[in-house]
Amino acid sequence: MRTLFHMPLDPASRMVRIALAEKGLPAQLVEKRPWDNDGSLVAANPAGAVPVLIDEPPTRGVINAAPATVIIEYIEDAYTASPLLPSTSAARAEVRRLCAWFTDKFEADVITPIVRERIDKRLMRLGQPDYELIKQGGEALAWHMDYFNWILDKKTWFAGEKYTAADIAAAAYISSVDYVDAMPWGAFPLVKDWYARVKSRPAMRPVLRDRIAGLPPPRHYDDPDF
Repeated sequence: MRTLFHMPLDPASRMVRIALAEKGLPAQLVEKRPWDNDGSLVAANPAGAVPVLIDEPPTRGVINAAPATVIIEYIEDAYTASPLLPSTSAARAEVRRLCAWFTDKFEADVITPIVRERIDKRLMRLGQPDYELIKQGGEALAWHMDYFNWILDKKTWFAGEKYTAADIAAAAYISSVDYVDAMPWGAFPLVKDWYARVKSRPAMRPVLRDRIAGLPPPRHYDDPDF
């Protein structure tokens, strides 16, 4: 049995949950909040961060994999069914580039000032969010969305004509922003159309059922038709 240490609205955790579901790999979900100083999280990942996948394949010992991009590479190597990476080296490089865009740049520009201010700060009981940071995150989000609209004007999916780990990363990070109703959907129809298709995939349904007590998502949040 495999176990995933995660946080429900953490986009990197969502990225792994979606990837596991797409590959048909069940996992026990165990919520771990890094700020709670839980020794089991640090034991599994000395960085003290989620997500962490603890896998116990039949022919090998216990494997701890982190962070999200490493987990996806691991499950791609260990479980070859329903591949999430393309077959050519050039196409795989583009998927990895886009995954890094979300886990690094989008995280810093958008997730930290919007989602972590609105959700993590609430969970940590650190008071009201910094609305100046949220405003800055919204300005950065518009720039990112303009780039995503440009990508999807040329391709069916983020990295080409097939759904890949790049779409999983995009869906995971965008869904976290959408939970706090910060997505400017009206201005970016190509991204909205892509996201409607992603929301219709069975692997997205469990992620879209996540809720934070006292902070409900907008009504369109889990509706594929918005």
